[in-house]
Amino acid sequence: MSEVLSQSEIDSLLQALNSGELDVEDMKDSGEKQVREYDFSRPSKFSKEHLRTLEIIFEHYGRLLSTNLPVYLRKNIQVEVMNSEAVTYSEFTNALSNPVLLGIVNLSPLSGNIILEVASNLGYAMVDRMLGGSGLPLDKARDFSEIELLIIERLMNVCVELLREPWLNVIELSPRLERIETNSQFAQIISPSEMIAIVTINVKIGDVEGMMNVCLPYLTLEDVMDKLNTKYWFSTMQLHDEEQYMEAIETLISKAPIPIKAVLGNSTISVNDFVNLQAGDIIRLDSKVDQELPVYVGNIEKFAALPGASGDYYAVRVTSVIREEQ
Repeated sequence: MSEVLSQSEIDSLLQALNSGELDVEDMKDSGEKQVREYDFSRPSKFSKEHLRTLEIIFEHYGRLLSTNLPVYLRKNIQVEVMNSEAVTYSEFTNALSNPVLLGIVNLSPLSGNIILEVASNLGYAMVDRMLGGSGLPLDKARDFSEIELLIIERLMNVCVELLREPWLNVIELSPRLERIETNSQFAQIISPSEMIAIVTINVKIGDVEGMMNVCLPYLTLEDVMDKLNTKYWFSTMQLHDEEQYMEAIETLISKAPIPIKAVLGNSTISVNDFVNLQAGDIIRLDSKVDQELPVYVGNIEKFAALPGASGDYYAVRVTSVIREEQ
């Protein structure tokens, strides 16, 4: 509903028109439609919601890295997701320097690959630490040797395996490290003009700090793009957690010891008779030999049973189950 002008506002408007301060032509609606520019060479395939969900996934991944890699490197590791953005693959590769560590990862059952790019100073620090050094990077960058690449490949396999858990709420992955490239020209997994999402992660190994970039092509994630939203992600995570919680509770309850007793009968005697009871005395109960006995689980009557023996032990045979509604 349009705003209603007061009388004073109407008088001021008429006065402005009479004095020439306002032009009637300027107040007319031109009728032209607003046109928004769209760059067809860079279609926006990743929304802010998609990028935010990817950040949440890799925040979980970062926590796994910070708890698993210290087992191998014997160093305190801090991991933090910095940001995420959508760019073309050519922009990503043009920003890479040589030498560079690029892990080509197959995300089966998704089609295509993703790339884990690790800063070269982190690679040198990891090699130095694995070989017994203090974990310091080189003063001057150089190409990685074959032995160094084998050591890095072992650690990279650990990082790839850790991708399973963060993606469980979206899809069950079987990631596999295909190869490691040190030259970006040999890592053309998609067309240069294709869109990708880049998640930038800051990794600190001891005193050495560097970046890890995760390159996620749209063509690889296309089949699960509908699931990359926070609403779906949190709903599946809650359902998954509830199922795990229920299973854990059932397992614990199944192992809990519960007292069970069968009551042979009841009798009432005087205190004098009770004090003078001797071995061999007989107490008459209010139940018969062929009468069913109540069996209590805890303090709740759950079964009816007949008395008997099993080997050298007294026993009861359950004849009926007492339901709660009974």
